[in-house]
Amino acid sequence: MASMLKLPVIDATPTSFANFGQVIEACPDGEGFGPRDPQLDLGRGIPRFYILHLENRPLKFTKITHHASVTQCLGSIGGHNWYLGVAKSSIVNPNEEAGKKIVQSKSGHSYVPPHPVDVRVFRISGPKFVKLHIGTWHAGPLFKGDTMDFYNLELTDTNVVDHTTHDFEKEDGVIFSFDD
Repeated sequence: MASMLKLPVIDATPTSFANFGQVIEACPDGEGFGPRDPQLDLGRGIPRFYILHLENRPLKFTKITHHASVTQCLGSIGGHNWYLGVAKSSIVNPNEEAGKKIVQSKSGHSYVPPHPVDVRVFRISGPKFVKLHIGTWHAGPLFKGDTMDFYNLELTDTNVVDHTTHDFEKEDGVIFSFDD
């Protein structure tokens, strides 16, 4: 029997989200490239920028995913509030992580499974999007309404060849929930 773990919601700001990626906000027209711009890594394939249509994504989750070969960007169309469960990247070199539970992914990299106490939930609101660091575990986008559309930037084959999932309910007996 899984236990419900209720998480607090954190507003995503450049500072609060820094361990997981970047919060990208509007900048003046003509401003040059700088550290506030997304630091993208799309060099391991063909980039894909598309509109992702999601339905029925309530404020709870049991599974979390990471991509080891690409940064990913997500943002709601219309600037509506949405939520993302995250945990820091745990991709490792197995020769340097003695004593830890190391898992070999289907795509070939090694990682330490995320621990439930390391999971955070962020609220992304307004006209901004997030860029996830390579390997950042993420659950969502999650939202209150029935449907929502998102801009998504990843690689054309990310969800086929670079999609590693950890099931907290199965592996840790935990279901995450939150209110806002």
